[in-house]
Amino acid sequence: MAKYDRIYNFSAGPSMLPLSVLEKAAGEMFNYHGTGESVMEMSHRSAEFQAIIDKAESDLRDLLCIPDNYKVLFLQGGGTLQFSMVPMNLLRNTGKADYILTGSWAKKAYEEACKFGDIKVAASSEDDQFSYIPVCGREDFRADADYVYICYNNTIFGTHYPYIPDTGDIPLVADMSSCFLSEEIDVSRFGLIFAGAQKNVAPAGVTIVIIREDLIGHAGEKTPVYLDYKIHADKGSMYNTPPCYTIYIAGLVFEYLKSIGGLSEMHRMDVEKAGKLYDYLDSTDFYKTTTDPKDRSLMNITFVTGDKELDAKFVEEARAQGMANLKGHRSVGGIRASLYNAMPPEGVDKLVAFMKKFETENK
Repeated sequence: MAKYDRIYNFSAGPSMLPLSVLEKAAGEMFNYHGTGESVMEMSHRSAEFQAIIDKAESDLRDLLCIPDNYKVLFLQGGGTLQFSMVPMNLLRNTGKADYILTGSWAKKAYEEACKFGDIKVAASSEDDQFSYIPVCGREDFRADADYVYICYNNTIFGTHYPYIPDTGDIPLVADMSSCFLSEEIDVSRFGLIFAGAQKNVAPAGVTIVIIREDLIGHAGEKTPVYLDYKIHADKGSMYNTPPCYTIYIAGLVFEYLKSIGGLSEMHRMDVEKAGKLYDYLDSTDFYKTTTDPKDRSLMNITFVTGDKELDAKFVEEARAQGMANLKGHRSVGGIRASLYNAMPPEGVDKLVAFMKKFETENK
């Protein structure tokens, strides 16, 4: 860290990338594997780039143990485009879908889906400022729903599902943008998973979709061609020019995760990092967490001092000491520390030490 004079970036996204990944990308910037060009300049139709995207998919399949009957797509448009693509492709039988609202992004996805079918709020935690995850089971969903939708981790409010909802035979769709690759998951429990890259995977630009094959091919005839999953599945994510460099960086991140022992080791490290911060927050009355302890996120830790001016002072002073982007989301304010995979333990140690000093000086 020190030799590059880098800050600790606690942003909810775009976020930090592993230093070893940045170093490898820098070394390959001007001449990728003897091609004489950067991946940024490389044709997406070249054999060299095909090898890059093929290896990225293979490594991702290994990391998540993705079953053979699931397709992996590298798309564009961020998670926001998936708010539209999901209903346009998955409202295939009754036109019904049930959504659990646990934050702003789930709510936005619900509002978008309402344009396309009979969409119902199955449960919501908005009654308590999205501070908890509702407990739902198959009895809470319509038996003829085409899918159930959740946002697995909520960046703004700092919550994470402590369980996978039992939806029976109804496909479960999950936005995992802000916790993707931070833990092992049973992909077979989901019909579709999507994740924007800019939290744990790569720079902004690529969105990864993991979709069960039987859910592909049901888009209506008036669906715009780019919004049909089948087009991308049939073309191997090459229907149009994909975000080549972002996919390349994602592939380097996948290699990095495999090199450290996979997602079980990454999760152990994430639990340890978040534990340091939560332990301190639970030991003091100066700062107050904003989420139910049983539903706390490891990725996004939200807290306040109870004084907006003091919160602002905290953010400003932390930035001056090399800890950036601790301001809470503009819709809720407060303080938010995002501890994504690439945040080193030293960053958390520095933050906790600063918090203790700030508390002493401002009580």
